[in-house]
Amino acid sequence: MRAAGEPRLPLEARGRRLLAALQRQADRTRVGGWTFEFLMFGLKQAWACLFGGAMLALLVGTHLLWPDESPVARYDFLVIGALVIQAAMLALRLESWEEARVILVFHVVGTIMELFKTAAGSWIYPEPSLLRIGEVPLFSGFMYAAVGSYLARVWRIFDFRFTGYPPAWTTWLLAAAVYVNFFAHHWLPDVRLGLFAVTAVLFWRCRVHFTPDRKERWMPLLLGFGLVALFIWFAENLGTFARAWIYPSQEHGWAPVSLAKLGSWYLLMIISFVLVATLHRPDGKAAAQPSQ
Repeated sequence: MRAAGEPRLPLEARGRRLLAALQRQADRTRVGGWTFEFLMFGLKQAWACLFGGAMLALLVGTHLLWPDESPVARYDFLVIGALVIQAAMLALRLESWEEARVILVFHVVGTIMELFKTAAGSWIYPEPSLLRIGEVPLFSGFMYAAVGSYLARVWRIFDFRFTGYPPAWTTWLLAAAVYVNFFAHHWLPDVRLGLFAVTAVLFWRCRVHFTPDRKERWMPLLLGFGLVALFIWFAENLGTFARAWIYPSQEHGWAPVSLAKLGSWYLLMIISFVLVATLHRPDGKAAAQPSQ
């Protein structure tokens, strides 16, 4: 219980205290170390996904419950809801302003790509709205921002550090090439196979070290990219089920998103990771931490 006059801790600090209490309780019981470590890994991942999870809940919830006669368009409500989520995360100090600025870059980069891709017919937003640029409702940029929010938070929550990290300038060149190819492949040959190869060469020796509980673990960073891309693909299936956007193959009814999209999300992870790396040094020490 908080003593009278004791300052209230930020929400994230209280969350860490709760996890520490769970850890002490596990030490006093027969819960296996591996079992508890796996539980902690899942809890921390869920905490890192806070922004994206809230956005998915909005997408699915409004799809199931939004009244047809509502005076406010569903897409416009999603914009307002996303702004409220972002403001709450800043107010509760779940994100720092430095992280929010990088996430804003995700929003801008994603919206630019959305404008181009919808014009090219890659996907569409089937519902009307006022808060939009051309054919792109403004909530779409927050879906890219959710990826940025996850990466910024998971880096900090798991205390990432890296070994075998390539020179930063090579990662920036790779990210730029990936972004250009998302546009250029509509007119020029698609060079994504070459981009996959360059990614493998640059990051083949790179390991990401992380701490789910007390002991530091590691995995190949290339594997980490793939796992995150897979979970984004699952989230995309939920988003298209909620008809937040649809692909041409889904115009006559929902169908699972093509597995080929995994490659696109894998490459997007390169852009996302490099942007978040502007906040954190490759040794995993954060350049900017939220206030405690």
